[in-house]
Amino acid sequence: MSEANEPVRIVSYDPLWPARFEEERRLIEATLGPWITGGVHHVGSTAVPGLAAKPTIDILVGVTALEAARPCIELLSKIAYCYWPYRPEIMHWFCKPSADRRTYHLHMTEDAGSEWRARLAFRDFLRLHPETAAEYEQLKRRLALIYEHDREAYTDGKEALVRSVVMRALADRSR
Repeated sequence: MSEANEPVRIVSYDPLWPARFEEERRLIEATLGPWITGGVHHVGSTAVPGLAAKPTIDILVGVTALEAARPCIELLSKIAYCYWPYRPEIMHWFCKPSADRRTYHLHMTEDAGSEWRARLAFRDFLRLHPETAAEYEQLKRRLALIYEHDREAYTDGKEALVRSVVMRALADRSR
């Protein structure tokens, strides 16, 4: 990815984020059609009402098998998604319109896999637990100040809290 990535910045919740997702969801569904087996979901912080976030819409697309879905890389390039082999063992990852200026992240995962379950569980838990969402927001704001020009360190700094929330969410779901 380019070294000219835009800085990490956290902005107040934008009530237009769900509409931006819906517009993009329709475009993705029209482009990928039958490749989608698990649906197209709004995930990440922009999917949690009231939560401050980087102004990048995270989209989760479920497919049966990553290897079989490789043709989707070319299909998504036709609607301006740039493929990047980030964590290729668990997802096909894309950004739009470019690595330098991201308005969308698309995470294509196997809809029966642990990454799929974790992303949906995390989103749902934050929606149901505003105190946890507030704790997550405080952490993100702190990390954005420290790692404004280092997206990887920013993401790594959130890992322990995210993992903890996912574990709690999955435990709640299994009860």
